[in-house]
Amino acid sequence: MKLSEFYKRAISVGMENDPRGKDGAINQLQRKKKDYENLKPNEKEIFDMESLENPYSDSRILHGTVDEDIKTILVGIDIEVGEVLLAETLRNKKLHVDLIVAHHPEGAAYANLYSVMYMQADILNRFGVPINIAEDLMEGRMKEVERKLMPVNHTRAVDAAKLLNIPFVCLHTPADNMVASHLQSQFDDKKPYTVDDIIELLREIPEYKEAEKNNAGPKILLGTKNRRAGRIFVDMTGGTEGSKNIFQSLSLSGINTIIAMHLSEEHRKEAEKNHVNVVIAGHIASDNLGLNLLLDRVAADERLEILECSGFRRIARV
Repeated sequence: MKLSEFYKRAISVGMENDPRGKDGAINQLQRKKKDYENLKPNEKEIFDMESLENPYSDSRILHGTVDEDIKTILVGIDIEVGEVLLAETLRNKKLHVDLIVAHHPEGAAYANLYSVMYMQADILNRFGVPINIAEDLMEGRMKEVERKLMPVNHTRAVDAAKLLNIPFVCLHTPADNMVASHLQSQFDDKKPYTVDDIIELLREIPEYKEAEKNNAGPKILLGTKNRRAGRIFVDMTGGTEGSKNIFQSLSLSGINTIIAMHLSEEHRKEAEKNHVNVVIAGHIASDNLGLNLLLDRVAADERLEILECSGFRRIARV
């Protein structure tokens, strides 16, 4: 399998499982092409051409020619310089790592993480939040995240991979789309009656069951186990946490319970003010689930050896 095929499959599967619907992702690409056509020549020179084919700015081939043959992959939730050196050590021990795959973005994909957050407005709109409110709140939050990312030294791990000439890819939103769509479908189908029923359903999923062993399993952050679950919103994709001011709109639109990977203290306080139940499924466990579901599709019918590191545990379903 070539690196280019691996990457294209990952983006394609991510689009198929986009909570906005695949048409939403395609629509974004079409609008991006129109924007590109209207740019001045000097602006086109620095334009990210990948954004015309890939709607997720936080997922990129960070190093590689795209023609590399991929047989052995080192997969981790976070890949920093230490994990890159681990890949080189494994190579020296005759276990040749052909590709490093990170879930969380690095390099240019990390610097541009805020750009993917726009999709949250469309997701919120699908759950009943008026689009003008969703877009207004997300614009402010995106600028806040952009400011936080501006001083970050985001190329460290990529620089190490380049020096050691190890192909390096990050797949963030495509994997997050997988877990969001998978869980939303599960809860829409099974309709848990109480908040505790949500916890029990999560514990049936191998990744969350494994997290329980490490004291990182699902927890009720707001509400009690006997409260009615009501209408459930699985909030697990779109870059990072959205606006803390969105909870009133979610509550008014009929959302009773939010299932999230994590929630900051500021966001928790706002959710509490608006009487929204919150279940924290677990950050790393959810990232594991998303990556495993993505790899199941991307690596289908391919004999790829997947090595685990940095919090990732491979649990195949096919």
